[in-house]
Amino acid sequence: MNMNNALILSAALVLAPLGIARADSQGSIAFSDPSKPGTLRVRVWHGDIVIKGADVKEVSVKADLNASEPTPRKDGMRVLSATSGYSLSEKGNTVMLDYTPEGWSEGSTDFEITVPRSTTVVVADSVHGDVDCDGVTGDIDVRTVHGDVKLNGVSAGALVETVKGDIEVTVKTLAESKPLSFTSMSGEVVIHAPADLKASVRFRTHRGTILTNFDDKALVTKTEYARRSHREKSKDKMKTDASEPGSTDVQATKAQSDDDWREGLKDSIKEATEEAVEAARDAAEAAREGITEARVEIATKSGEPMPPLPPLPPMTGGKTVSGTLNGGGIEIQAATLNGDITLKKIE
Repeated sequence: MNMNNALILSAALVLAPLGIARADSQGSIAFSDPSKPGTLRVRVWHGDIVIKGADVKEVSVKADLNASEPTPRKDGMRVLSATSGYSLSEKGNTVMLDYTPEGWSEGSTDFEITVPRSTTVVVADSVHGDVDCDGVTGDIDVRTVHGDVKLNGVSAGALVETVKGDIEVTVKTLAESKPLSFTSMSGEVVIHAPADLKASVRFRTHRGTILTNFDDKALVTKTEYARRSHREKSKDKMKTDASEPGSTDVQATKAQSDDDWREGLKDSIKEATEEAVEAARDAAEAAREGITEARVEIATKSGEPMPPLPPLPPMTGGKTVSGTLNGGGIEIQAATLNGDITLKKIE
């Protein structure tokens, strides 16, 4: 899409003049086919995002613009292209809200967005800021680097990924063939669910605790550990050997088990190292792919393309709890590297 077409499609382009630290802006735009559920795509590098589903027919936006003073240049030149504006456009029943401050690292803008309840919401490439979504019955997809994510009244598919931030979700109901997935590398995940919700759950944490206030009749689970240590295996073998009829040399059995444990420890270290290397390799490859794609796309108004967010690196180790809630149903899964996972019953 060339620049002229982009300008024609923009329903609102707000420019804050240099030197103004704060401004407010409002805009609205309709879906091209309001008889069908539309999609809202949001890309906000810096700033909080609040999205509310309501009985309305168009998308309305209120922006709280926080334009930072431009960084003085050593050569004394003034930057004329600096802007704290956002663009709002619509095409193919998809509304696009795009906010990228000059140089992508300066300035921030908080957004309050109201959409028809059935709208599918996609928040992508958010670098810093919280996301709050309430009353939306369409699918929700949120991917951010640094910020908390809160979803209220979820009744369709939902996917949330954040590198650093807490995730809190209140589930209203589950839709057929639409699972829920929540991942935070550093943060806790809290899921509020109705007492009678039917779901299959799978929770995984590397350095956290998995908690619930559902009783063991409603929520039936089993715990899986990533790997049973060779020390534990050796201890079990020692107990078995010592309890066998005719076993008279417990010390010899213990010495043999210690030898087995040492060998097992070497194997464990080797396997753990291989897993860590593989995880790092996958993460690096994902980052490289993102950077490569971004270099061929002008992604910012300043002409300085930034890479889209790479996928979260795979998690290895830790423990997994899986099971059924009220007999099972649509899958709800959550994973954290550093943080607790809590499934709370709504009283």
